[in-house]
Amino acid sequence: MAVPDSGTSTAPAGGLPGFGEPPGSSEALALDPATKASLRILTVDDERTLRESCKMFLESEGYRVETAGRGEEALDLVRRREYDIVLIDLHMSGINGMDLLEACLKKRPDTLAIIMTGNASVQSSIAALRAGAWDYLPKPFSATHLQILIGRAAHTVAVARESRELEAAARRAHGHSDKITVLGKAPVFQAAIDLARKVARTDASVFLTGESGTGKELFAQFIHQNSRRSSRQMVVINCAALPEALLESEMFGHRKGAFTGAVRDKPGLLEIANGGTMFLDELADMSKPIQAKLLRVIQDGVVRRVGSETTDAVVNVRFIAATNRDADEATSSGALREDLYYRLRVVPIRVPPLRERPEDIPLLANHFLRQYWARHRDRSEAMPKFSETALRALRAYPWRGNVRELQNVLEHAVVLLEPGTPIGAADIPFIDGDSAGVKRAQSKGITLVGDAGPDETYHHARERILAEFELRYLTQLVQRAGGNMSKAARLAGVDRTTLYRIMEKHSLQRETIMVEAE
Repeated sequence: MAVPDSGTSTAPAGGLPGFGEPPGSSEALALDPATKASLRILTVDDERTLRESCKMFLESEGYRVETAGRGEEALDLVRRREYDIVLIDLHMSGINGMDLLEACLKKRPDTLAIIMTGNASVQSSIAALRAGAWDYLPKPFSATHLQILIGRAAHTVAVARESRELEAAARRAHGHSDKITVLGKAPVFQAAIDLARKVARTDASVFLTGESGTGKELFAQFIHQNSRRSSRQMVVINCAALPEALLESEMFGHRKGAFTGAVRDKPGLLEIANGGTMFLDELADMSKPIQAKLLRVIQDGVVRRVGSETTDAVVNVRFIAATNRDADEATSSGALREDLYYRLRVVPIRVPPLRERPEDIPLLANHFLRQYWARHRDRSEAMPKFSETALRALRAYPWRGNVRELQNVLEHAVVLLEPGTPIGAADIPFIDGDSAGVKRAQSKGITLVGDAGPDETYHHARERILAEFELRYLTQLVQRAGGNMSKAARLAGVDRTTLYRIMEKHSLQRETIMVEAE
């Protein structure tokens, strides 16, 4: 199967008829001849004309290329040698492309595998990417497409080599440690971190979902810093924070005279992120025209600035996207393009809300206490410690603003705390009488019983009223749920573990207040 002509231009020296002239825009990812010559590429396809055409063209570009006509032959080669880039036909007799992909990545996980298929579909492409493929190449493809894709892959290999060298030097100097600190021991949080750490080693696009304040940007930073692109920049852009025209100019750049005030050419953030990572926060709020333009960058790496009629750059960027909305619903409603969604959602990661990981609250609270005490207080002042009642109050609070709300509450508290004194529940801003937490309880029709008497101390009254609130709230909640603890947890916005913990704290007998009906 011959590669079709990409235009009317003649073939480059050393190429074959049907290969178009390489575009000048590929200079954005230009590699020196020595780097190209150091790369080993294997092309696997049972169509002799196609694999030989690819070999001749890529050799004319300066790469070292070998070919295989059968899966068994390719499998023998990858077992005996190491390849940086492997082009694999998906549908072959005998050992098929997916089996060969698995064998390549098992032998050398850093290999960039590109799947070629003449019967491309969303399902097969996503399956290949999830299995570890770096990208896929639909047949028939042009010489331009092949050149750009291999150029991006070669650039990725070069960046990975650079990152490994810098990381090795850093380990020798400072020892190994995660550059971004993520705190949490809850199983649901650890599962998300383990997945992030695993996908960080690849170039797969990651789609982060979770409520506001859960730490999606921190996850993106963690993935970038543990990737082979860590020596390059991670560029963050909030798609909801900028109007459409400004967002387009910031992302793609603009040409001089493109609009009023464009007094010079300006590269966009995609060009700045070349070789690194771009984090697209609140993706579902991006306009449809910009989504279409972004899709082309993701597919081909081609950037066209605002006001330009030609390709201005070819970039190699790893994308991490995030949203606090229901992405499937946004796709169904048309707010988010389905093709863009599937391109970016190769590996989905859900960042759990704080209410699903209450065991992490003391850990996070102490971390923020140390952080803000060092920032706002004098070094000579002794840092206070949380009392057990304060930690119980922190764990019982719903934290609808998640980690960000906890962070803000602790910073507020640090400014007012007395040095060296224990931190009680009354010292935490959210349990003031007019606090949002109490207002939420009152809005549910729950009365805080037990007014303080004149002989009762302030702190004792606070602790007693908090305990009475928990007891009454739990009793009414379970009754409303008809004894079904799963339903009660959903109504309360917490997990069942939290409800059981409150029951144990107040010595409630399960059989007296609920009937398990799950």
